[in-house]
Amino acid sequence: MANLNGSASDLRATFLDVYSKLKSELLTDPAFEWTDGSRQWVERMLDYNVPGGKLNRGLSVIDSYKLLKEGKNLTDDEVFLASALGWCIEWLQAYFLVLDDIMDNSHTRRGQPCWFKVPKVGMIAINDGIILRNHIPRILKKHFRTKPYYVDLLDLFNEVEFQTASGQMIDLITTIEGEKDLSKYSLPLHRRIVQYKTAYYSFYLPVACALLMAGEDLEKHPTVKDVLIDMGIYFQVQDDYLDCYGEPEKIGKIGTDIEDFKCSWLVVKALELCNEEQKNTLLEHYGKENPADVAKIKALYNELNIQGAFAEFENKSYVKLNSSIEAHPSKSVQAVLKSFLGKIYKRQK
Repeated sequence: MANLNGSASDLRATFLDVYSKLKSELLTDPAFEWTDGSRQWVERMLDYNVPGGKLNRGLSVIDSYKLLKEGKNLTDDEVFLASALGWCIEWLQAYFLVLDDIMDNSHTRRGQPCWFKVPKVGMIAINDGIILRNHIPRILKKHFRTKPYYVDLLDLFNEVEFQTASGQMIDLITTIEGEKDLSKYSLPLHRRIVQYKTAYYSFYLPVACALLMAGEDLEKHPTVKDVLIDMGIYFQVQDDYLDCYGEPEKIGKIGTDIEDFKCSWLVVKALELCNEEQKNTLLEHYGKENPADVAKIKALYNELNIQGAFAEFENKSYVKLNSSIEAHPSKSVQAVLKSFLGKIYKRQK
């Protein structure tokens, strides 16, 4: 195992080594009679969808566990187990994204075509998503079955998957209900979608995995969940902002929130700030695929100074999150939360 007291690239290299080990275990899983064709398909599907992102969620499990151990050197076994849990989150993320891209009819993801857009894949991607989801309990069973926190881990992943799917459901039905009715969009609705669709699995799950591994009882850390949910909401507002104002080559995708009639923070904020005439512009042009309509919405965002409103939101969120973190009694938990906040504050991608 690489030395984890070294650089971030050492940690990433170690983490990717664990991916290779888990992948080879899954490709020889005795519960299925493999053929060369099925093994090649699954390997290609895994390599295309699982390790290609920034890996922030997965790496955060190791970072968080290390901080909870207060600087003690981790054993090879601890590094492997924390990495395996990190990869379970990356597998979960891959499963969500493969299916999400089909639902949204997206074109690119992480700078390459969405999996279902790859020649000869198409709707087989739905089953691939199901396979990705089913790999998680296989990994947990193989490596954590003898651990005292095994059942808690299974519960945690099941709960978070349910919350995320429910958040996705609110998001999807909001965009069709009443045939595109912007009056339904509000900050509380936006918060609710984000809390369930993104914050639980992207922010709470990595820290909860690390806490369980460190022998902690999650029930005793309700404030940790609250802070991480708030952080996840802040992160998604940044994401909504970057969808419109980010550079596609930096963020790895072409933003389509305006065309997709998404309940984005930007449109919700615009509804809050606009006068009647501006509201009519929103109603007329939001959710249309024509580039001229999209350009009108972007011009209106500039007119309303949505960029300034976002900067104000970002600063307020940062101050509030910092004070909530400093109120936590455990210094090691504070360190975990501060590390998370440091990674996302003022990000560009």
